[in-house]
Amino acid sequence: MSRTVNLLDGNTIPAIGFGVYQIPDDITERTVSQAIEFGYRRIDTAAIYGNEGGVGRAIHTTSVPRSELFVTTKLWNDEQGYDSTLRAFEKSLATLELDYVDMYLIHWPLAKERKFVDTFRAFQKLKADGLIRSIGVSNFTRAHLEELITETGEVPVVNQIELHPRLAQNEQRQFHASHGIVTEAWGPLGQGSTLTIPEIMDTASELGKTPAQVVLRWHLQRGTIAIPKSTTPQRIESNLDVFGFELSESRMAQIDALDNGDRLGADPDVMW
Repeated sequence: MSRTVNLLDGNTIPAIGFGVYQIPDDITERTVSQAIEFGYRRIDTAAIYGNEGGVGRAIHTTSVPRSELFVTTKLWNDEQGYDSTLRAFEKSLATLELDYVDMYLIHWPLAKERKFVDTFRAFQKLKADGLIRSIGVSNFTRAHLEELITETGEVPVVNQIELHPRLAQNEQRQFHASHGIVTEAWGPLGQGSTLTIPEIMDTASELGKTPAQVVLRWHLQRGTIAIPKSTTPQRIESNLDVFGFELSESRMAQIDALDNGDRLGADPDVMW
């Protein structure tokens, strides 16, 4: 199985990345540096996380060339709108101390405010200016995506959504696939809640793997890219070690059957 996934715009994205949600800025530099040392090449942050600076410092101190790293950040809700998006991106880029980011995402659709179309048009300008390589969204439903595509004429390359064995998002994934949108899972381990499910623990024991490795392998075999998070070096390293084994069809079906629609984060239809 390939370690990278092709995007609609011709770019490629690593299939497993490193997330830094809720990691304090002063710890982020160390953990991102460790992740890069272990082999991660995709780092996922956001303006609201308050740790873009730590990500940037880690990138500047690593010996890995910038061209080999895939850096994602996200626009927060109160910055949506064309002009405010341009200002917010400029701030994020300065905080990261980078010349460009590989991917920029609208963090939430905020459909009631009706700003995401103008926001995405600002994304298109930033991409045209060479400051962003790929543009996408996060937490968008089918209705949000359909409106965005119709109004802007461009399909976002990625939709990052809550996705784990308890919330498999099958209909959403099918819609993505029909439009060439890559599905990216945030909270891919269910914020740890999936790691004690008996079926997953049993599979991990049988294969000599960790429960997290089993869940991440499930994501990969379903065609979903994922961004697990940890501050523990051993877990950071093991979460990337998911390319050397395979789950059988029966084990995949067993994990698929765990889906009960259990959402841990906010519902995009009511967020703000």
